Amino acid sequence: MVDQRLLPVEEIYPVFQTYREVAQAIKDMVIRGAPAIGVAAAMGIALGARDTRSGDSVEFEQAFNQICEVLGATRPTAVNLFWAIERMRNFYAQMKAENKSLDQIRLGLIEEAKRMQKEDVEANRALGRFGAELIPDHATVLTHCNAGALATAGYGTALGVIRAAVEAGKRVMVFADETRPFLQGSRLTAWELQKEKIPVTLITDNMAGHFMHSGRIDCVIVGADRIAANGDVANKIGTYSVAVLAKENDLPFYVAAPISTLDLSIESGEQIPIEERNKKEVSHIRGALLAPEGIDIANPAFDVTPHRYITAIITEHGVARPPYQESLKKMKADG
Repeated sequence: MVDQRLLPVEEIYPVFQTYREVAQAIKDMVIRGAPAIGVAAAMGIALGARDTRSGDSVEFEQAFNQICEVLGATRPTAVNLFWAIERMRNFYAQMKAENKSLDQIRLGLIEEAKRMQKEDVEANRALGRFGAELIPDHATVLTHCNAGALATAGYGTALGVIRAAVEAGKRVMVFADETRPFLQGSRLTAWELQKEKIPVTLITDNMAGHFMHSGRIDCVIVGADRIAANGDVANKIGTYSVAVLAKENDLPFYVAAPISTLDLSIESGEQIPIEERNKKEVSHIRGALLAPEGIDIANPAFDVTPHRYITAIITEHGVARPPYQESLKKMKADG
């Protein structure tokens, strides 16, 4: 994976050899973005299983469970992480029930992780096609954080919709919020769009309302880290503010995410755990101190946007609209 902490200054692709290296990379945000975290975790499990050389099935299972627990403890909010771990657990249980040898199980887990990577790219392309139909020609789209190829196994969710619209021949311009404090918009989204030669204008987070009110924005599209049964969406901190501004200015607010991001086991966003990250992400940028020493700092990494602010949720199985309690359940069933 590209080290996302270093972009756009340096483009470095570290290789992770062990599941603990993968876990640390997820925790340190070398790898970030809900779908990318899920696929990376699956590959971490495959690495761990490959390197567990015990020929004893009981010892192997103990090691396998520990690997899953280590990866599951890396980030609390993005449900794709837990979805991926559960899928790998289920795959292991299935192979065990079929009396496969440990070598067959090791190889099977590797193939399952690769399959998940391929499926994620296919899902992104499919939701991109559905979402592209919602983007008018000559539209200017506001996006927040990074939901592009970097945040997935490839192609992207919110940026996948924009890419698909451009591939369909539509002329699209993008306004990218910088996304404080980790600057995913300025460092990552702007970098991706510039590489794709899609016109992009970078703005600070507190400029979004101005450009909406002045008629410069036609719609908003963001990704998601977890979507509750009622359609409440957890996404990068600041998303809720953008959604409220979009509602005030009568602009469509779209969420693009694969089915794996749906968590129908929770009724609303109030039950979604919100990760609190290192205070230095707020007080420092690239090691430079921006705030008084010793100041109290809060750094929630995500917020929850209530479903009433969301125009539609775009998935690889189609576009869900209110009432989300019904449409998301149908989407999940179709998956």
